[in-house]
Amino acid sequence: MSAKIIDGRAIANELRAKVAIEAKLLTRKLGRMPGLAVVLVGDNPASEVYVRNKARLSVDLGMASFEHKLPVTTSEAELLELVLTLSADLKIDGVLVQLPLPKQIDPARILNAISPAKDVDGFTPLNAGKLASGMPALAPCTPLGCVMLVKNVHRSLAGLEAVVVGRSSVVGKPLAQLLLAENATVTIAHSKTKELPAVCRRADLLFVAIGKPELVRGNWIKPGATVIDIGINRVPGPAGKPRVVGDVAFEEAVKVAGAISPVPGGVGPMTVACLLANTLRAAAMRAGLPPPKLD
Repeated sequence: MSAKIIDGRAIANELRAKVAIEAKLLTRKLGRMPGLAVVLVGDNPASEVYVRNKARLSVDLGMASFEHKLPVTTSEAELLELVLTLSADLKIDGVLVQLPLPKQIDPARILNAISPAKDVDGFTPLNAGKLASGMPALAPCTPLGCVMLVKNVHRSLAGLEAVVVGRSSVVGKPLAQLLLAENATVTIAHSKTKELPAVCRRADLLFVAIGKPELVRGNWIKPGATVIDIGINRVPGPAGKPRVVGDVAFEEAVKVAGAISPVPGGVGPMTVACLLANTLRAAAMRAGLPPPKLD
């Protein structure tokens, strides 16, 4: 048995194509392009590449991009002032502050200052609370992408047993809420869970976001289950060159699972695509318009 490989790049391309169409329609209604502001503090190379890709893709899909690159010496007060200014700017529909931030800045204080209506990362307490209460909200992008990937395999998630390994506020908890909204039966597991392999083997849908390279082995997986690997870990590779692996031992899992997302090429491409989808949703909601059709 060999699992179906869930092609995150192809599914993300489909979502981006829909975003481009809806962005053009929304531009006509608003009289301006939907706008995304991205703030980068410091010179982290990985963050610079990520921010540059977000800005380029925003423009490619018909949105306005507002980039703000600040020096690593930026104070918390200076960044807070910029975030408040962007939150009040009528041309901007989404505000994203790239993490991590320098040590002199409290990320919670900065993220909490973003207007919930423009919180396209879905990290503010108001959006988290709405999501947990089953109310319409801007949800975090990675969990949104995970649900889209699994729905590419299963038309309906109703009644399926889902296990989410990882309880972070960024991925695990919001992912569980999104799965509940799809009527799945959800268990959140974590590093302190007793008999973790046995819990994983119950899952029809297994999501792993625990940050440990290849933690989940092939014999942890229920035969035929759908596995979404959210981990991104750099480990030593051939000739000393680093390679990227997930939280699931892929070569073992692919022989047992019914479908599996690879690392790289699975969840990663979906995260950026969902960020732009969230920007469209935010623009429509701010204008009192129906959400764009992206399903």
